[in-house]
Amino acid sequence: QVQLVESGGGLVQPGGSLRLACAGSGFPFSTYVLYWYRQAPGKERELVARISPTGSNTNYADFVKGRFTISRDNAKNTLYLQMDSLQPEDTAVYYCRVTSSWGQGTQVTVSS
Repeated sequence: QVQLVESGGGLVQPGGSLRLACAGSGFPFSTYVLYWYRQAPGKERELVARISPTGSNTNYADFVKGRFTISRDNAKNTLYLQMDSLQPEDTAVYYCRVTSSWGQGTQVTVSS
């Protein structure tokens, strides 16, 4: 049974940083493309970033390029999202995904 558990969300001031983590289990973690998505109140869920199985290839949505970094540690079965220069518009619930399975999400709030 696939399980994804996000952590690391919280309240941060504009310009601040957070590092999200997503622990995966129940599947061969190192063989799958992994994704971060986010959903702000009243908006559709949107793709933030994706990473290849080895971590050698990454892709980002235009709105986070240069500010967010996706990475993974296959030895720890963990996906990360380093978020820097956070802005109020980054406020959302952040989710990790593998194929059709989603985590429960972690809330990120950017506010002064």
